Order: sequence, then C-alpha cells, then structure tokens
Amino acid sequence: MGIVSRGFRGRRREGGDELPPGQYLVEDFPVLSAGPTPRVPLDRWEFAIDTEDGQTHRWSWQEFMALPMQTPTVDIHCVTKWTKLGTTWEGVSLDVFFEDVESAAEYALVYSYGGYTTNLPLEELLDGKAWIVHSFDGEELEPRHGGPARLLVPHLYFWKSAKWVRGIRLLNEDSPGVWETAGYHNYGDPWREQRYEGD
Repeated sequence: MGIVSRGFRGRRREGGDELPPGQYLVEDFPVLSAGPTPRVPLDRWEFAIDTEDGQTHRWSWQEFMALPMQTPTVDIHCVTKWTKLGTTWEGVSLDVFFEDVESAAEYALVYSYGGYTTNLPLEELLDGKAWIVHSFDGEELEPRHGGPARLLVPHLYFWKSAKWVRGIRLLNEDSPGVWETAGYHNYGDPWREQRYEGD
C-alpha cells in the first residue's frame, strides 16, 4: 500500500446542522489515495457486475456513455473529517446497471483498477443512492479524483465511493475491502461517526 496523499486544508464551521459531527468544510477538493493513480485508456475501460452465480454483465466506455445520465448534487464527507457541500456530478444511477441483473445477494464488493476494494450492503447502492460518475463540476473527472469513472455513494464516508471503479462483485456473505480490513468501520455512516471498527 502506498503513502496517502496529504496537504489539504479546511475551515471549521460552527453551528451548521448540514455537517455530520466532527466534520469541517473545505472549498477545494482534497485528494487522498492509497497508492499510485491508475491510468485507464477509455478503449480498455469496462465496468462489470459479477453475480453470485457466476454471471457477468459488462459495459464498455461507449456503452456506459450511451446510458441515461443524471446530474446529482450532493454533499461528500471524508473519514479524515473534511466535508464539501453541494458537489455536482454526472453519471449513471446504479439502478440502471442493475435493471437486467438477477441476484439474491445481499452484499457487494466494489473493485477498482489498481486493486482497491470496498464493501457495502447491496441495498446501499440501489434506489437512487449511488452512481457511476464520469464528470465533476461540469468537467471530465480527473484521474486523481478517480477518473475516468468512480463510484459515488454520498450518504457514506467517501472511501466507500471507490475511485477508478472497475466492477461490483455480488456476494452472499460480506467480504471486507482494503480499508475495512485495515480497521476502518464496515459501514461508514458519517452522521453516526462510524470511522473505525467499534465506532
């Protein structure tokens, strides 16, 4: 595992009820990565959903970009305590990807180019809660922020919004990802300050 990028700053906000406990506001977009930034050519990029019974559904970049897009505006909260309000993204709701996926699985393991993984209950990715996004603030998503595409799950700490997303493996049993194995909380709700195991 590589060194985590540092150097971001923020300002504290007093009395703002839109901030989860322990968080402070930032105006910039801090970059934290657990290793080198993968560079994925668009002609080799794909997104896959692997079901628990061995079925795989795949989308190329061209197929992904042809899907119906949404532009969610959401707040994002990092486990390192910064919050950025009103971020605007463009991408495809995971509900669209799952329209033709048959599964009885309850868990998902998200995996990325570069080897990163994170786990979530499958229900946290559906019903308008999560997207695969390719743009931020009207611009193509930069590689340092997870481009060409990343997962966006804004109601959980931002490490659950895997950068450089490559696919989702559906599982019958939960399987912790990179940070969860290292002692971070298995769920990661910022409003309950679920930063670390035991929180």
